[in-house]
Amino acid sequence: MLDIRWIREAPDALVAALVRRGDDRSSAEAVAAGILALDERRRTLIASLQAMQERRNAASKEIGRAKAAKDEAAAQALMAEVTALKEGMPADEAALAAAEQDLQDMLAVLPNVPLDEVPAGKDEHDNVEVKRVGTRPAMDFPPREHFDLGEAMGGMDFAAAAKLSGSRFVVLRGQLARMQRAIGQFMIDLHTTEHGYTEVAPPLLVKDDALYGTANLPKFAEDLFKTTAEHWLIPTAEVPLTNLVREEILDEGALPLRFTALTQCFRSEAGSAGRDTRGMLRQHQFEKVELVSITTPEASLAEHERMLSCAEAVLQRLGLHYRVVTLCTGDMGFASQKTYDIEVWLPGQDTFREISSCSVCGDFQARRMNARYRPADAKQTRFVHTLNGSGVAVGRALIAVMETYQNADGSVTVPEALRPYMGGLEAIGRG
Repeated sequence: MLDIRWIREAPDALVAALVRRGDDRSSAEAVAAGILALDERRRTLIASLQAMQERRNAASKEIGRAKAAKDEAAAQALMAEVTALKEGMPADEAALAAAEQDLQDMLAVLPNVPLDEVPAGKDEHDNVEVKRVGTRPAMDFPPREHFDLGEAMGGMDFAAAAKLSGSRFVVLRGQLARMQRAIGQFMIDLHTTEHGYTEVAPPLLVKDDALYGTANLPKFAEDLFKTTAEHWLIPTAEVPLTNLVREEILDEGALPLRFTALTQCFRSEAGSAGRDTRGMLRQHQFEKVELVSITTPEASLAEHERMLSCAEAVLQRLGLHYRVVTLCTGDMGFASQKTYDIEVWLPGQDTFREISSCSVCGDFQARRMNARYRPADAKQTRFVHTLNGSGVAVGRALIAVMETYQNADGSVTVPEALRPYMGGLEAIGRG
């Protein structure tokens, strides 16, 4: 959530940020004007209520003095004034509560302000490539896509999943199920033993406040699955991990906090009709290793680069070709100030596909969560900065391994990094 004081002091900066995000200027100006008008009404009501309260207190004291002076007429007049003030205050209090709620509702759907260094653009075509790592695998046969490989070896069953759950689900069997488990275990071990993250096993069901804190609600409710018990299935472990510091005041010496979790994730994939309908690229249920950092404002940009390197290390250990891109203003996430995407090369598709996003959010989520820290040399608390990233998506890593390490006979060579997790197997095929 954006700071209302910043908007009040620099409304033109808000307009410029919304325009960079893709809004037309007239709409952005209307939004800023609406927020300022609500803020002014709220402040006017606060001042009015304070004045009424002060006058009521003063009049109450004057009643005592009037009675002491046996001035009954003055006392009665003052008592009538106090009664009128008491009767008038509830209406203003209700008006203030409504104005504050309306203002919160407007602020809740405003996106974060992109950093100045983020490239301007409308969509993924305007993202800027930062670097490429590794080389495309050379194959002397036409590479197959992961679903062709998986179905041929009997380890990937979309028909059975459709019978159980409908479209955008998969049943993995045998060696492919084991390889997916191996990939997740490899990632979580790497991040906890070498990258300094603390492993967390969080709930997969969360309440409204948790999703509001990470800015999934209210704007993106249609992307989520809600239970009949008023819980939501997490779209990513970012939600519970980031909310571990909600409504907390941390000591500066405890920062940074770094959390990681390997969890199932659930997304409705609203708006993706017709996209990636075959295979495992876009599923309603998938596994992902999440990385979350809680830092001071001064350290957050360096932490962003560190998080990116941790996610990259996964692909480097697996020997996968990838590139890093900086997302443009029109393609970056709602809560992000800046996002790096890691895109892995898929030989079967002959293209790069996103496998990780690493975002720095500034204090945008912290304001929604009221997550603060106490600086070592100051009495005043400050909002923490939050970061999140995929370290990485397990299903997409499985796809990349299958397509990168496929052989002409349909088998898949097991990368060296995964062999300890697969009982020393060097290749998988049918079974």
